[in-house]
Amino acid sequence: MFAPRTTPWPLVALFTAGYLPPYLLPTTVGRLDTGLPLSTTQAGAVGSALLLSSATAGFLLASRVQSAGARTLARLGLALAVLGYGAAALTTAVPAVVAGAVVGGFGSGTATTVAATRIAAERDPHRASTLGLLSVSALAGAVYLTVPHLGRAHGLPLAAIALTALAVWPFTARLPGAASDAPAAHSTGTGTGTPLPHRRSGLVLAVTVLCWSLAQNSLWGVSGRIGLTQAGLGDATLGVVFAVALGAGLLGVLGAGALGPRLGRAMPVGAGTVLIAGCIVVSASATTPTAFATGEIAWNTVYPVVLSYLIGLAASLDPRGRWAVLVGSASSLGTAAGPLTGSVLSAQAGYPVMGLVLGAGLLLVAAPMTAVALHTGGRPLLPGAIRRRGGTPAALVAAATGTPSGAVPEVGAVEQPVVEIEVEAPAVAVRGAYDTAGPRQAAAAPGSGTG
Repeated sequence: MFAPRTTPWPLVALFTAGYLPPYLLPTTVGRLDTGLPLSTTQAGAVGSALLLSSATAGFLLASRVQSAGARTLARLGLALAVLGYGAAALTTAVPAVVAGAVVGGFGSGTATTVAATRIAAERDPHRASTLGLLSVSALAGAVYLTVPHLGRAHGLPLAAIALTALAVWPFTARLPGAASDAPAAHSTGTGTGTPLPHRRSGLVLAVTVLCWSLAQNSLWGVSGRIGLTQAGLGDATLGVVFAVALGAGLLGVLGAGALGPRLGRAMPVGAGTVLIAGCIVVSASATTPTAFATGEIAWNTVYPVVLSYLIGLAASLDPRGRWAVLVGSASSLGTAAGPLTGSVLSAQAGYPVMGLVLGAGLLLVAAPMTAVALHTGGRPLLPGAIRRRGGTPAALVAAATGTPSGAVPEVGAVEQPVVEIEVEAPAVAVRGAYDTAGPRQAAAAPGSGTG
């Protein structure tokens, strides 16, 4: 029988803490705009600085998780998140808010880096990332429903992020340290000197994901202002729309988890990106509450589905998780530039034109992203993706016996079932049916030898 799958709850919790700031971006930027003496563009720039700091952590730490230890880095990241976001929430001095957001962003990026690296080494990285997206979507939805009823202070979303990081801290006790990481890297032949595999596919994916995230968060960063100023929603109603949209995202993630690799990765990535482009156009051009809610809900339903497949695609390029971290950091760069880009585009051309520009950009990057998904469809599965009966990973058996890595194929990115073939075994000889050579005993009848 297959070995039972265990849920990597520490990684899910760490993933949630790292991904929460981008999910709360609209309310964070909106409250900086209204609660502090900042213009719309300046508030967007603060949001961009926060996410840029998060991306920087990913680029700096992508190859250091195993040597430094997942537990140590995770705790460092969570501590920086608590201190940075907490300080930014408690002060109204603009320089202190900016500094706290940058420090907290680096902490969030560190937590995301550790989570991405460890998830890439899981037997089923798509399942682990799906659970993480479910968790962060549910938490962000709860924040959107709660925060509008607590006042208009700029620090409420920042405080929510800091408290989440604090709550995740106990889970880090179950993460491995540097000493337990090193033997694992040695045993699988993925030490620190291992060259980065599939560089062309990884670079194309990183660049296109950067543009993909830039388009998403250019709209996400100004969605609150579109709802309030162009669609005519109130603050509480806007929070309900965002919460429902994130709830729809939960359904999308559940659907992605149920589908798994059955459709491959190319179709969800390509077709999903085209659908997202249409949703962005609808949301950015909405002038009524119904149109705005429709665009936001449809968009947030499809977005996490495509994101989960992109995370799985990046993880499949390198079992050490380096491409998962680098692609994730590239995504964070796009996310970081999003609020400022959206603010500038909307200020210069208006929200509807901004939506058309962003939608066209998504259509352009859909093709190379799909090409990477198709090209890597025949890559070897990650260790543990093909399992023999009894739970032994066939990929690990192949490595232990000197079999070339390409000998364990992945066909269409679908895990191949183990087929049992019944073979008739020859009858076991009965001792009494044969006798030693030589004359039989007088008492023995022919054919009844008792040996």
